[in-house]
Amino acid sequence: MSLSFSPEEREAAERLLEMALAEDLGTVGDLTSQALIPIDMPGTVNVVARADGILAGSPVARLVFDRLDSTVTWQAHVDDGARLTRGTVVASVAGPLRALLGGERTALNFLTHLSGVATLTRKFVDAAAGTRAVIRDTRKTLPGWRRLEKYAVRAGGGTNHRMGLADGCLIKDNHLAAWRSANPNRTIAEAVAEARKHVPKNIPVEVEVDTLEQLADALSGSPDIVLLDNMEVPALRECVKLRDRLAPGVSLEASGGIRLANVAEIAAAGVDRISVGGLTHSAPALDLAFDWP
Repeated sequence: MSLSFSPEEREAAERLLEMALAEDLGTVGDLTSQALIPIDMPGTVNVVARADGILAGSPVARLVFDRLDSTVTWQAHVDDGARLTRGTVVASVAGPLRALLGGERTALNFLTHLSGVATLTRKFVDAAAGTRAVIRDTRKTLPGWRRLEKYAVRAGGGTNHRMGLADGCLIKDNHLAAWRSANPNRTIAEAVAEARKHVPKNIPVEVEVDTLEQLADALSGSPDIVLLDNMEVPALRECVKLRDRLAPGVSLEASGGIRLANVAEIAAAGVDRISVGGLTHSAPALDLAFDWP
């Protein structure tokens, strides 16, 4: 797979790295290494997977050592997005031993978390394989980590939803409630039409519903996407049938209560997208370690 690490993602990584290294090294650095390791002593270490999973975060880990010592070399043996098995050597890192020790924990913190996101994403993607549904992330990300976590979702084969409120129009139930408080008895279709007046033409308009009746209302306004919130599988099937009959060009997105145990059945219902907050907010870290010779 082709996976790019964008300038925006690098910028986000640089901001996080500044804080991460500051909290780990403080103003005096690694006291233990300073006490025991000669300043010019070289070393080499392998980054090794201790569990099966999907790799993500290598560009960030490399940046850790770039910041600590520009002479450190990072030789990647596998790329982000690759499947790892226990014992896979991800990369070899060589340079001044003090720099390797000083950056070890910070580099692993990024690698284990982002690889955990990628690994969980791939499990959902594999479970939905053979259907039309794509697995998408949400805005349920750690503050400051959104770009990197969404990069990890792509490494796992998932697809990014909007980055934030500024680059997508998703009319959720609270938006509708607030809008209707000032516009009583207005329909969901009218809310979609009102949104289109203010949203740039290249931005899709999506609206959330939770009943078949609300879906019929929404479809009459021709949104680009309808989010089906917390619906059971039989209801999802009925929604797909209604969409196919009334507005086949509208995409349907299932959201809410999506788990590995039910995602295959949800995907088989015929929805186009499945958004899963757990990809980012509940992904367990993937066990990776530095193996010293």
